[in-house]
Amino acid sequence: MEQGNNDSTVQKDFSEETHTLLVKVAQSLEESRIQEYTQLLHRPWRLIWLNVLSGTARGVGIAVGFTFFAATILYFLQLLGALNLPIIGDYIADIVRIVQRQLELDY
Repeated sequence: MEQGNNDSTVQKDFSEETHTLLVKVAQSLEESRIQEYTQLLHRPWRLIWLNVLSGTARGVGIAVGFTFFAATILYFLQLLGALNLPIIGDYIADIVRIVQRQLELDY
C-alpha cells in the first residue's frame, strides 16, 4: 500500500517538474520572438524591405562616423602643423608633396 502512494507521489512530482520546465521553455520561445521571425519568412517582400532599410541606415551611420573621424584627424593635423614641430612638420610637408605630385600627373 505504501509503495503505491510513493509511486503516485513521485509521478506527481515528476509531472509538476515537467510542467514547470515546459512553461519555462514556452516563455523563452515567446521571448525570442520565433513566431514573428517565421511570419517574416512567409512575407519575403517585407523581409527585403526591412533589409534595405537597415542597410541604408547602417551605410549612413558609417558615412557620418567616418566624416566625423576624418574631420577630427584633419583638425589635429592642422594644429600640429601650426606648431611647426620639426619631425611632424616635415612629415606633413612630405604628404602634401606626394599629393601635389599625384595631382600633377596626367593619366
